[in-house]
Amino acid sequence: MLLEVEELRASYGASQALFGVSFSLREGQALALMGRNGMGKTTTIACITRMMAANSGRIAFAGQDLSRLPSHRAARLGLGLVPEGRRAFSGLTVRENLLAAARRGEWTMARVCTLFPRLAERAGQRAETLSGGEQQMLVIGRALMTNPKLLILDEATEGLAPVVRAEIWAAIRELKARGQSILVVDKSLRELATVADDCVVLERGRDVWHGPPAALSGALAQQYLGV
Repeated sequence: MLLEVEELRASYGASQALFGVSFSLREGQALALMGRNGMGKTTTIACITRMMAANSGRIAFAGQDLSRLPSHRAARLGLGLVPEGRRAFSGLTVRENLLAAARRGEWTMARVCTLFPRLAERAGQRAETLSGGEQQMLVIGRALMTNPKLLILDEATEGLAPVVRAEIWAAIRELKARGQSILVVDKSLRELATVADDCVVLERGRDVWHGPPAALSGALAQQYLGV
């Protein structure tokens, strides 16, 4: 397994957020982490990337225990994070954003710009001048420039126009087809079904359902994902 999460528990002060979350992800697999708002998805991502310390449990990535590593060392093992909220380096140009994260490997600036041609057109512009969709493409491209073993996408299309969402989902499908391992947090079952091999649903900090996206439909989807 590329990623193994076992009995993960985490808290914000006295408020417990995760209650024994467990799942695993194979190399080359796309796994969707789903659930309503506030159910523990982003907290789980924060623990995996070591942005937050878990109370207990085990997180293993590429055969190594992450539980005591600082976030920068976990990232160097091959975790590429696209965080929630489009966090480009606003004062840097597109080119500078991409090169700031570059590590040796297949993903170069030229290859990122092939995936997202708009970034090539705006290479000299500061990130703060880009549209929201272009900023999100930039942040995904920046994560790819680290040449990650696992790309983690936390609500990568939230709040974007439908045409931009479609472009980003097309890029995610292309990445999956190329064998990129992906952990994706999103609410759109329709779009996740085009890329995810399996889903894990979180409810109140617990993993309550595991299975393929095709099986998460109808009453079951309404139970776990409906408003």
